[in-house]
Amino acid sequence: MPRSYPIPAPPKPHPRASLPALFHAFLSIGLMSFGGGLAAWIRREVVERRAWLDDQQFLTGYALSQIVPGATNVNLAVFIGAQLRGVLGVLAALAGLMLVPIVLILGAGTLYLRSQATPGWGWIGTALAGMGAVAIGLNIATGIRLAQRNLRGVTAALVTLATTVSIGVLRVPLVEALAVIFPISLALSIWQGGRR
Repeated sequence: MPRSYPIPAPPKPHPRASLPALFHAFLSIGLMSFGGGLAAWIRREVVERRAWLDDQQFLTGYALSQIVPGATNVNLAVFIGAQLRGVLGVLAALAGLMLVPIVLILGAGTLYLRSQATPGWGWIGTALAGMGAVAIGLNIATGIRLAQRNLRGVTAALVTLATTVSIGVLRVPLVEALAVIFPISLALSIWQGGRR
């Protein structure tokens, strides 16, 4: 007798994002986060506040954004814009996300160069280092929150741990780590799905 596999439930409908709302959401993300930790802000805005995507959709986009070439947060903005409004959504999300950081990075770069040449301006380098620490904290907090909500079972936790140790501790290049861990994870998911 052939095995029957569960049919996944259709995705829940989410509120439709207008182009101005998409631009404004990513503009506020660009205003609130500087230097890093954008994934935390993007998730809060898109999943928690506006409910445009659910956690599973966000995680799918985040995973794809890390695998493809380019800056992860820019890739994530492209993914979300495309999911919500197609090509125009991509343009709105990118414009909102990039507008403020471009202006700020030009200003910060100018100040940093001046701090190197002018005595008494060394505090700028210290402030920038502090912003980096905040970004690391935001990324860790987002990882913990997503793990609590989405890691179900020992297998998922072990795959996550193996990925973290491979890339974060052993410094295995991302592509090589994923080339080994992804097929194993996929095989385990299919095997567990067949046992249910």
